[in-house]
Amino acid sequence: MQSQYHSLMDPSRTNNVKYKNVVQTAVLVAKEEGVGALYKGVVPTMLRQGCNQAVNFTAYNWSKRRLLAYKKKNREEQMEAGTGTSSSSSSSSSKDDVTLDHWQSLMLGGLSGGMGPLVNNPLDVVKTRMQKQVIHPGKEPKYKSLVQSCITIAKDEGTPALWKGITPRLMRIMPGQAITFMTYEAVSTQMENYGMFE
Repeated sequence: MQSQYHSLMDPSRTNNVKYKNVVQTAVLVAKEEGVGALYKGVVPTMLRQGCNQAVNFTAYNWSKRRLLAYKKKNREEQMEAGTGTSSSSSSSSSKDDVTLDHWQSLMLGGLSGGMGPLVNNPLDVVKTRMQKQVIHPGKEPKYKSLVQSCITIAKDEGTPALWKGITPRLMRIMPGQAITFMTYEAVSTQMENYGMFE
């Protein structure tokens, strides 16, 4: 349905599109191409999503731990410099209440959100190509599997073609992930303060 529209399309042509809604589209695709066509690109889609979330959360948690460790160390040094002592009680209390500022979780969320698309963009390109190709009976499809599609695209268009569309993806995904992680940190911190996780 999405591929029928583009930004330069004449608005008067939107009434004559082939696919009008989800149910009508599913029925039409199954009728013209078979039920299996409804699952075109499902393997690259699952791999893309799994890979994206794995990279995203790994990058965020790693960055968060590093930043919190840096902030804890700075606070301990400031406390020692201010009191001239390094008591275990002050050290432990400083470790317990160090949290990310909102702008820090916003930045870490945005940067980690960009890691997933950078890693999985080839899967996204293959998924899109497999979903958009129309399979005609008796004709062999150009894109048959994940590996074969990657090799075909790299051979025909060059390896950088596997990262086509990365800029608009990053512009769309990074702000959303930044807001998501900032909101998550703010809400979970408030819930912890109210003792909801005890």
